[in-house]
Amino acid sequence: MQGLIGKKVGMTSIFDENGKNVPCTVLQAGPCVVTQIKTLDKDGYFAVQLGFDDKKEKHTTKAEMGHFKKVNTTPKRKLVEFTGFDEGQVKEGEVLTAELFRPDNWVDVRGWSKGKGFQGVVKRYGFGGVGGTTHGQSDRLRHPGSLGASSFPSRVFPGMRMAGRTGGNKVMSQSLKVVKLMAESDILIVRGSIPGPKGGYVIITK
Repeated sequence: MQGLIGKKVGMTSIFDENGKNVPCTVLQAGPCVVTQIKTLDKDGYFAVQLGFDDKKEKHTTKAEMGHFKKVNTTPKRKLVEFTGFDEGQVKEGEVLTAELFRPDNWVDVRGWSKGKGFQGVVKRYGFGGVGGTTHGQSDRLRHPGSLGASSFPSRVFPGMRMAGRTGGNKVMSQSLKVVKLMAESDILIVRGSIPGPKGGYVIITK
């Protein structure tokens, strides 16, 4: 799908044509530079690689610098491939802006949810915690309790809900309507919420 890399600016709300207050998310969509075009002959598939968000040269490897110098652009923090462009539609070094989208377009937005670190079962899965004291959970209010039978099969089945790393996953919000486009500042306002913190990277596709 055709799309751009962007950032989540924050949330707001606007009134629609019926006077209803609608929650919306403000996104910075681009500008993105076409850093490479993958071809069927050379790479085995066709895709357009876009770069977004400048970074300092001292934080860039020599291999990366050579990659960006081929298209006469500054080093970029985020590189993403898109497969929805047609051959010849864009060329290397071209800058794509939020004008790729139009008001009333429908978009899918991929973001990374907020990372919570290592969490217990109450926060990770919503276990009851305080309450019953059965099933092996008698004196520890926020522990999971029994993990299975002791005699057979003498092991814990895969997929058991236990404590572990929480959040920081790639999540997609589908079919969000573009409510407003501010092309001069590359701002998209879409209806609804999007995963991730303010300033987090997002991938916006038609």
